[in-house]
Amino acid sequence: MNDTDLFGAAELRQAVLQSWESSPTRFREDANAEEDLRLGGYRDRLLVELAQNAADAAGAGGVLRVEFVDRELRVANTGAPLTADGVAGLASLRASAKREGATIGRFGVGFAAVLAVCDEPRVVSTSGGVAFSTDRTREAAAKLPGPAEELAARKGSVPVLRLPWPVDEEPPEGFATEVRLPLRPEVDADALLAAFTDQAPDLLLALPALTEIRIGEQAWRRVDQDADRVVVHGPVRSDRWLVHRTVGTLSEAALAGLGVEARHATHWHVTWAVPLDENGSPIPLAEDVLHAPTPTEERLSLPARLLASVPVEPDRRRVASSSASDAVLTFAVECYPTLVGKLAPEHRTMLVPLAGFPLSDVDEKLRQGVNDRLRVASWLPAANGRLVAPLESRVLEYVSPELVELLRDVIPGLLTADLADARHRRSLHVLEVRRLGAAEIVQAVTGLQRPPSWWYRLYDALTPVEGADPVAREEFGALPVPLADGRTVSGVRDVLLSHRDADLDPAAVLSTLDISGLRIAHPEATHPLLEKLGAHPAGPEELLDAPSLAEAVRSSVSDARSGADVQPLAEAVLRLVASARPRDWLGALALPDADGDFRRADEILLPDAALLDVFDPDYIGENAPLAVLDEDFAATWPADLLLSIGVLDGFAVHVEEDPAEADETFSDARQWWAEQEAAQPENWPPARFVAIRDLDLVADDAWPTAIRLLVQNPETLRALREPQSYPTWWIARYALLAGNPPRHWRLPGAEELAGLYDAVPEIGLGSEDLRLAGVRGELRIADADDASDLLERLGDPNRAVRAGTALRAHQALADAVACGVVDPAELDPPDMVRSVSGAVVSTGRAVVLDEPWMLSVLEAPLVIAGGSPDQFDAEALGELLDLPLASEENTMQVVDPGRTQRWLDVARVPSACELLGITVPSGEITLHEALRVRTSAGERRVHWWVESTGKLHAERTPDGLSRALAWAAGAWHERFALAALLADPEATTLLR
Repeated sequence: MNDTDLFGAAELRQAVLQSWESSPTRFREDANAEEDLRLGGYRDRLLVELAQNAADAAGAGGVLRVEFVDRELRVANTGAPLTADGVAGLASLRASAKREGATIGRFGVGFAAVLAVCDEPRVVSTSGGVAFSTDRTREAAAKLPGPAEELAARKGSVPVLRLPWPVDEEPPEGFATEVRLPLRPEVDADALLAAFTDQAPDLLLALPALTEIRIGEQAWRRVDQDADRVVVHGPVRSDRWLVHRTVGTLSEAALAGLGVEARHATHWHVTWAVPLDENGSPIPLAEDVLHAPTPTEERLSLPARLLASVPVEPDRRRVASSSASDAVLTFAVECYPTLVGKLAPEHRTMLVPLAGFPLSDVDEKLRQGVNDRLRVASWLPAANGRLVAPLESRVLEYVSPELVELLRDVIPGLLTADLADARHRRSLHVLEVRRLGAAEIVQAVTGLQRPPSWWYRLYDALTPVEGADPVAREEFGALPVPLADGRTVSGVRDVLLSHRDADLDPAAVLSTLDISGLRIAHPEATHPLLEKLGAHPAGPEELLDAPSLAEAVRSSVSDARSGADVQPLAEAVLRLVASARPRDWLGALALPDADGDFRRADEILLPDAALLDVFDPDYIGENAPLAVLDEDFAATWPADLLLSIGVLDGFAVHVEEDPAEADETFSDARQWWAEQEAAQPENWPPARFVAIRDLDLVADDAWPTAIRLLVQNPETLRALREPQSYPTWWIARYALLAGNPPRHWRLPGAEELAGLYDAVPEIGLGSEDLRLAGVRGELRIADADDASDLLERLGDPNRAVRAGTALRAHQALADAVACGVVDPAELDPPDMVRSVSGAVVSTGRAVVLDEPWMLSVLEAPLVIAGGSPDQFDAEALGELLDLPLASEENTMQVVDPGRTQRWLDVARVPSACELLGITVPSGEITLHEALRVRTSAGERRVHWWVESTGKLHAERTPDGLSRALAWAAGAWHERFALAALLADPEATTLLR
């Protein structure tokens, strides 16, 4: 060492060169290691590494200056000057002068970052200087045999920072050390300077030993306002940070996994920092990296920045996997709630890490740990002025300071009203804070004993919630209500509210009634919210809607028969009804009858009721279905009022909406229900069931009068006009007109039914009244009874039934079977049937015509038909009558072969089809001069015939040819028009 070589650079070079000479592999290892650091570990970290070295040198109050002089980057710092150990550290790839844990950096190899921009770095200090040179190192290595060969293989690449040379230069005044880096030509100085400018503010936060960084003419300075707040003033803006710092010592167990030198760094330190705006409100970070304390590449998604002495890998980009790393991160997690607690209460939830995908393994550990710690630490402001842990806290679903004030002593851990705001929702959800909605609020106040005025304030606070939340409105229906009698009951529904302006004072009414269950709210607690939630003002309408009053009315008859005096109840209810609309259940009100007993109102007739003239006397009186109202009681009250609660004068209509099954209180309703369901299953059950009461009580000889009453009353008239109504169905079957049910008769004007049904005798009713009663006006089969009755009438030889009427009757029967209205299995086949000739014959000889050509060989008196084949279902009729089809008897054969032609070739066929707009059949027809078929009884001449194979035959006559053509063309209804056109194929034929 000489005066120029103050740090023993020559000795360091000699030692390195000897190692290279003795082991060329060592040269290659050094070159590879330095190349790895330059290209990987320390790229893009130039200012970070130099700033960290500057902070190590400064200890405290350090200043870092960056400037360019003729494309030479110069970075100067204050503090301790360069030492021999420092030079040795700079020239070593595997050791550092920073052996003790007092400094931030632990890797002297970080100086390798300068190689990203420079091949000839120099470090000058007040204590001396050293330089490193790519060219001089290459020259020295070339003189060594082994390294020279390796040098050639590496194309001249050498480990620059292994060989230091002394340099005689001085740092700028006021600075202890300056790093001087002549930039390579390809390095963009402006881009480098811009990158330094971006990094400067964060470095002042990360490196407490530095207080100022100057880059060219710009400067950044950190000011520690107090222990918790830091401001970094820059040329453009000032960055404000809220910080929390803590330190500690790692245990031996935590240090066990580290290297020997790393175990000397026993102290750890953690700093949490969050940016603040000018008003001191936090600006949560969306994405950041872990600082150790300078930036790593461990991405974080925490709202605050973490600066921690976490062991990192040699390239300082990733956290080292070790117990020490886990310990430091755990310490960081433990102190995070303290940082949160330094914020104003309304801002604290902004530092809760929200749900999302972690950005790295370290991020996942920290997010989980921070949230776990936040859940159990007491830092949320409670409504009672204390701090509470999230897992022990509750927050209202609604922002309501008034509600919080009322419930703060009721609900343990209730948070302040501000935290119910939507901006806190996600954070509190992550922390598993239980939200209290309407149901939970109701549960919390249930069972409380509070003055009525407190409950009024509660209802007042809940009113905005009820207006904004339909679900809350439903839940609030279970709120407790203080009553005037001192009790507090749960549930608003059925509570009655005082209504002092009512004409009929509810209190006066209630004083006359001994009814349990009526609940009147305390006047001081009566609030409009209660009415919205189902409570009722205590007027006549509301009293009548009270379930307890309805229940008292329903039990009034049994109470009367048990000896209770129910007349005051009847009188009180009638007074209420006089000022209100009636209710369905009022029919159960016990009223005195003429026999001295009490009966339901809807089982009592007015003394002068019109029904007394039509009901069988056996059904009125003691132990009978109905009774007559006591005359004195009837005289006390208006008849209209009595009728409004169900007392009878005329027939009463019963309506049931959305019935699920037959109402068996009405005679034969189950049978009607089953028949209608079978007839129209897709439309069943009906939307409503309409019935007329007490039809089964009408005397047999009073039905004409009863029907007149029914049609004169608009309500019962509407019931009779309901489609497929039960009252019409029942009257048609069970009423008696001239000794028979109405369906037994036909209307006098219904001539199409003549012969089948007799005209109804004159009984003083018009045709419309008779029709509504069920007297037949048309041929219609509604059920199996109709079908059975019609078959009996058709088979009656004493009835003169016209041929057309018989055809239509058989067609109606076939349709009823085909449509499922009638099931043949439910009927006994008739013994006698009516044929197309009008004759009544035994079913043992008759057949049902299903193939029209068969009519030519069958005896008309034995043929049963319902019209043309296209008009009725022959198979359905055959099944109903238990008769064979004519086609089943077809064993006949055509006698001569005839001549076969295509339809298109038959004279006059194409023109006749064209005139009618019918497509000419594509098949063939066999023509005969005289068509004959052989039967069991001999040969018979026919006009046309269809064999079982489908082969068509016809005589060369318009009559035979037209039928065969109509059948082949599927236009059977046009057979007569075709006959005329085949005889005279002119358009004028259609016009005659």
